[in-house]
Amino acid sequence: MIDLVTAPYAALLLRWSLGIMFIAHAMLKWRVFTMPVTVATFQSIGLPGWFAYLVTTAELVGGGCLILGIAPRYLAVLLIPLIVGTIITVHGKNGWVFSNKGGGWEFPAFWTATLVVQFLVGDGAWTLLPSPPLSSLIGAH
Repeated sequence: MIDLVTAPYAALLLRWSLGIMFIAHAMLKWRVFTMPVTVATFQSIGLPGWFAYLVTTAELVGGGCLILGIAPRYLAVLLIPLIVGTIITVHGKNGWVFSNKGGGWEFPAFWTATLVVQFLVGDGAWTLLPSPPLSSLIGAH
């Protein structure tokens, strides 16, 4: 049974946690590795260099929108391909443990699951721009 009193705050905590993780990953690429190194890394795995800027921007904007509560339910769905892409292109071949060289796939897989949970539970408390109800998008009455 879902506790209807605390569930919105659980969704809020999940949303904030996801947002912080996305911003931290973007800042790692931008401030620690630097964008030239990030571009070179993307190119070394067969991705176009400009894609590093797209991913970093998506992480920054997506993380900020999750924290602020700007259509977080649907934003979570939009961010899923970004994380699944890391499993496919980078971490999947490195095994289960994220401490393996190049990082394993369990952390991005868990991150993907939390994005799916955010979508399923909804926006949570304190949203600036709530997502439209799921029922309005699938035509349920």
